[in-house]
Amino acid sequence: MKKMNSLFCALICTLLFVNSTLAQKSKSPVTEAAIRSAVNEAYEKYKSAPGGANASYIPFLADVDPKLYGIAVCTADGKVYEVGDTKYEFGIESISKVFVLALAMEDRGPEAIQDSIGVNATGMPFNSVLAVELEPARAVNPLVNAGAMATNSFVKAPNSAAKWTRIDDIFAKFAGRRLPVIDKLYASETATNQHNRAIAWLLYSYGRFYDNVDESVDLYTKACSYGTNTRDLAVMAGTLANNGINPVTKERVIKADHCPKILATMITEGLYDSTGDWVYHTGVPGKSGVGGGIIAVIPGKLAIAVFAPPLDKAGNSVKGQLAAKYIVDKLGLNLLDGR
Repeated sequence: MKKMNSLFCALICTLLFVNSTLAQKSKSPVTEAAIRSAVNEAYEKYKSAPGGANASYIPFLADVDPKLYGIAVCTADGKVYEVGDTKYEFGIESISKVFVLALAMEDRGPEAIQDSIGVNATGMPFNSVLAVELEPARAVNPLVNAGAMATNSFVKAPNSAAKWTRIDDIFAKFAGRRLPVIDKLYASETATNQHNRAIAWLLYSYGRFYDNVDESVDLYTKACSYGTNTRDLAVMAGTLANNGINPVTKERVIKADHCPKILATMITEGLYDSTGDWVYHTGVPGKSGVGGGIIAVIPGKLAIAVFAPPLDKAGNSVKGQLAAKYIVDKLGLNLLDGR
């Protein structure tokens, strides 16, 4: 029954995207002037928005300047519009989960991800142990910590070094450049990831982990420590908007039919236990990270990336959500609105 529910959820998400994308195609094209105006307006409107605080449980993130703020939009044809601190390099954190999922899906296929990891929302915080314990099949979502570590263990490679090379290569293809690991962030994350290691061993005890636990957790932590900037994130998300082809480099990164599946997980769990609020107000797939980044993807059209470190209680950028929602509304990009 649980498998049927999961299958039904995935089917509904896929049909939703097909129908909403057709509705989007019937709308007038979004002009360059409109995008530039929306980006600039969102930046000015929320530049001084109050609320939120930097992630305090990871020392490196706690020390990032909370006033940093940047917005970038990458269209499906490769045009990039940006304003603010878009070149500042920050920790990608949980947004990395999307792109490791893409690699694992290339290796194993969408059905294996659904069966061996899970795709349903947990309705709980991103680092929840109960999300594992209360699920009879121990299925989790690839975009929460438990599922992301299991997804990392699902990537095919003969050893840890080879697996990291594959992760590093696909991130470079998504971004259009080789991303650096922020060593201080990696050290800070490693020194404070005892909870994640416990979750990984719990999954292993239930037969839901597929490679060496300590090595997989380390690679998960390392991927979360990538240094990226707002423009990078817009291009990476833009690759998902462009059916798996990097819109700037024009290189195919993943299969086109995997993109709707990845976006479906973002619809169900992209902003953790406040994902429902996000989708209710924007109608688009999104993914956040506790480093202050957030991405939103509008299939066939464009992707939005925002960076602003102060987070809400769920771990999502306060300004990031406001700015992304403003751009979606201003440009009429809500996938659930067929008008």
